[in-house]
Amino acid sequence: MPAYKFVRSSYSGGNAGQECVEVARNIPRAVAVRDSKRLDGPVLTVTPAAWGAFAADLRRRRP
Repeated sequence: MPAYKFVRSSYSGGNAGQECVEVARNIPRAVAVRDSKRLDGPVLTVTPAAWGAFAADLRRRRP
């Protein structure tokens, strides 16, 4: 597995028990996403373009 450098979502609030995701963008041509409570669990990888479209859609839906 590549050496992903995950960072926690800014929406997590910093509390260890909350549901949140971690994202790694340090590998060229890939964005990796994982559950912050399952560090040894599965990692989803998508293209930067797919991640950008996903993030843009979330921003549009924000109240």
